[in-house]
Amino acid sequence: MKILDKYILRTFLFTFTSVFVILFLIFILQTIWLFIAELAGKDLDTIVILKFLLFKMPSVVPLVLPLSVLLASIMTFGDLAENYEFAAIKSSGISFGRAMRSSTVFILILSIAAFFFANNVIPLAEYKFINFRKDIAQVKPAMAIAEGQFSDVGYYNIKVDKKSGENGNYLQGITIHKKINQYDGSKNVIKAKNGELISSNDSNILQMVLNDGYYYEDVIPKKYEDRNKLPFAKSSFKKYIINIDLSKLNGSAEGTAEITNTNTMLTVSELKYTLDSLQKIYRRDIQSFTENISQRNALNEKSIANQLKLKKYSYNENLLADKTVLQKKDIFTMAHSSITNTNYSIEGAKFEMEAKTKNINNHWIALFDKFVIAFACILMFFIGAPLGAIIRKGGLGLPIVFAVLIFIIFHFINTFGKKVAQENGISPFLGCWMSTLVLLPLAGFLSYRATNDLGSFSFDAISLPIQAFFKKLFPGSKNV
Repeated sequence: MKILDKYILRTFLFTFTSVFVILFLIFILQTIWLFIAELAGKDLDTIVILKFLLFKMPSVVPLVLPLSVLLASIMTFGDLAENYEFAAIKSSGISFGRAMRSSTVFILILSIAAFFFANNVIPLAEYKFINFRKDIAQVKPAMAIAEGQFSDVGYYNIKVDKKSGENGNYLQGITIHKKINQYDGSKNVIKAKNGELISSNDSNILQMVLNDGYYYEDVIPKKYEDRNKLPFAKSSFKKYIINIDLSKLNGSAEGTAEITNTNTMLTVSELKYTLDSLQKIYRRDIQSFTENISQRNALNEKSIANQLKLKKYSYNENLLADKTVLQKKDIFTMAHSSITNTNYSIEGAKFEMEAKTKNINNHWIALFDKFVIAFACILMFFIGAPLGAIIRKGGLGLPIVFAVLIFIIFHFINTFGKKVAQENGISPFLGCWMSTLVLLPLAGFLSYRATNDLGSFSFDAISLPIQAFFKKLFPGSKNV
């Protein structure tokens, strides 16, 4: 390796390592903030908390790695251009593409490593993380319920005034809101003077034993105008037992939907196998429902052909002419009932199929994400390196502005595309690759200008006010 390649690679590696460590610590602090409600006040040991964060750390890498590559490449090549080192390199007959060669080889190796990390380390960490949370809840069942606030656990919202005992499993002043049906507004409320949490290492069930309390249940009449007449039904109990599934504790800490699938815990080969099974089940369920609904309404192909042949479906305005009024009423009631039941069946099947489609899309997204993170490193390098050479600014001023702006665009498009793909608005492939497809022309355009020495844009109107701001903010800084 020539001296120039060693120098550029060493400079890039130093900058990349520094930026990656700083950004990784920032994202870890954000993770701590997101889980602070789950960790604080639970009497957990320091080692337990560190393991908790250790298993969560790998999931931060897909966010940190592309941003680190982008910022490091802008800073490195911007600093070389700002100090006229690129001018000296080009004057000796070395092109911009040749100067990037050592860094490009490193980025390619990093991309391959990123793929294997996403395919092997992150799924294992996710598996360990979710099971570790379950183990904590089994050893310390009080972790599932915080004192003095409502805790969302599965189908229950639980609040206790005070916890006592070695593991906080003795409860005082218990209020429980049971989720029944969010559409009709019905609610069940359970209040008890005291209770106890009982768990076992061999079971995923957390048992809550309530003593001396009342059970309030909303009664929803069929007629809307009668709802105010029957507000609720009340019953008392001396002892009441609630079984809580500890797997419901593994809800998303960001406040989103619960983690009910395992697509983030699977490797590429496992995802392909799972997708093949899910798609076969999906097609089989559609075929089964179609056959059932056809047989229920006598709409199989042979029956339709025979009835059309016999002209039983021909229009006849006197079809009910020989029927009495009561018979006509019965016929219309039966027809209406049949149509209503069919519509309910179709709506139920539609809801079920949409859920299965969403699950399949989530698995496709998890599969494509492993390749996207590898390609994103390459993309960000070929955006950052030529951009740094064009703007000719190193340090922590303008490069941070451009890096954050580009990464926000990338992250927003990526998140938006995956959300739309999840709801089957677009294909999962397009949803995952949309961000890279949008920024790919920018990488090509910047690389073309930097390679062909087409010069920079007029950035003074943007850079001078930013430089002045940072000089006021950091008077001693020379690299801004």
